[in-house]
Amino acid sequence: MAFEGLAERLQGTLQKIKGKGKVSEADVKEMMREVRYALLEADVNLKVVKEFVKNVSARAVGQDVMKSLTPGQQVVKIVKDELTELMGGEQSQISFSTRPPTVIMMVGLQGAGKTTTTGKLANILRKKYNKKPLLVAADIYRPAAVQQLQTIGKQLSLPVFALGTEISPVEIVKQAMEQAKEEHHDVVIIDTAGRLHIDETLMQELKDIRAIKEPDEVFLVVDAMTGQDAVNVANNFNEAIGITGVVLTKLDGDTRGGAALSIRSVTQKPIKFVGMGEKMDALEPFHPERMASRILGMGDMMSLIEKAQSNVDEERAKELEEKFRTQSFTFDDFLEQIGQVKQMGPLDEILKMLPGAGKIKGLENAKVDEKQMDRVEAIIYSMTTQEKTTPEIINGPRKKRIAKGSGTSIQDINRLLKQFEDMKKMMKQMTNMQQKGKKKMKMPGLDSLFK
Repeated sequence: MAFEGLAERLQGTLQKIKGKGKVSEADVKEMMREVRYALLEADVNLKVVKEFVKNVSARAVGQDVMKSLTPGQQVVKIVKDELTELMGGEQSQISFSTRPPTVIMMVGLQGAGKTTTTGKLANILRKKYNKKPLLVAADIYRPAAVQQLQTIGKQLSLPVFALGTEISPVEIVKQAMEQAKEEHHDVVIIDTAGRLHIDETLMQELKDIRAIKEPDEVFLVVDAMTGQDAVNVANNFNEAIGITGVVLTKLDGDTRGGAALSIRSVTQKPIKFVGMGEKMDALEPFHPERMASRILGMGDMMSLIEKAQSNVDEERAKELEEKFRTQSFTFDDFLEQIGQVKQMGPLDEILKMLPGAGKIKGLENAKVDEKQMDRVEAIIYSMTTQEKTTPEIINGPRKKRIAKGSGTSIQDINRLLKQFEDMKKMMKQMTNMQQKGKKKMKMPGLDSLFK
């Protein structure tokens, strides 16, 4: 996962200073030396590192810290603030046209994930912003690029405008704009061609497309795994055609995170979205403050709550609350909960959003729990309807049958039955607390999978 090494180094460094009742200049100097090494190892641009170290050092030895009752914690807050600022400060919103359609041009080198990101972006615009997007297949050079976009469109039930590979991209975009007006699409997303390297022909074509109608956004799609190369590519595209924002793909991969921390400072263009996986909903708006929190081990509860809300049906949540309170929660309900948790994304990613998650021993191996979920599902599917609603009838022979049907052991069955009972008791307590006015996030069933 991106930032893993950096997060570990920074959290370790800040832990040393966090509890200090008194912070000296020497302490700050020592801390900043380690921070500098950590950022350089994460492939952050050298100029960016120097500026960051200078800013933090100046604030950390200031009067506010020295006179503070908790100087160590003040220093940690300064690091978080500066890290947030480094990545853009506040979330950068999409600029929608006051006279639709809004035109978004997707540009970038070949292999960065531009076509897939075009589909993901359209999906977000439809679901989150209630837009009616039209995708335009204007990459006529890469083999099967048009077909790829059409397949994505079909998968998402979104229209794709394509005229094959024999007509020029400029003509394709002109005709697409006409169709968008006729069919009242309020967003047009143009998937343009990429190359293996930046050349004059590519840039001229992008300029020609841009001249048809000044786009509201020009998003550069770059692969976060290319590190400093991603920053150089962003700089070159910005100077040649002008970009309005960056979409970083493969931020869930084995990347050191340097691109995410450097691009904003070097190009002065915001990171608008980050790609966090292969699925069509694995594109997220980029929140600098939330990302800084995650890097420093402070969690990201806002993103976690948003993920939960988008996957939990409110009415169903109320029904389940009632079931917990009356102890009528069944294994069928539990299965449904597992499905909702799975929809939220990989469990290791969800857990890392919890504050202090970095300190949970063995969390780096949390991927194992995906298999644990599958085992739990297999066990429940092997139960009869009666066993799911009244698990207390599951005796020795029944356990044998369930274990055989699910490919698990009797110990696995016993463990699940105990966890299920413990979870029901715990959730009954929680729902009773909620009724007394203490609000908690509804994610029944998650805890028991990690016992």
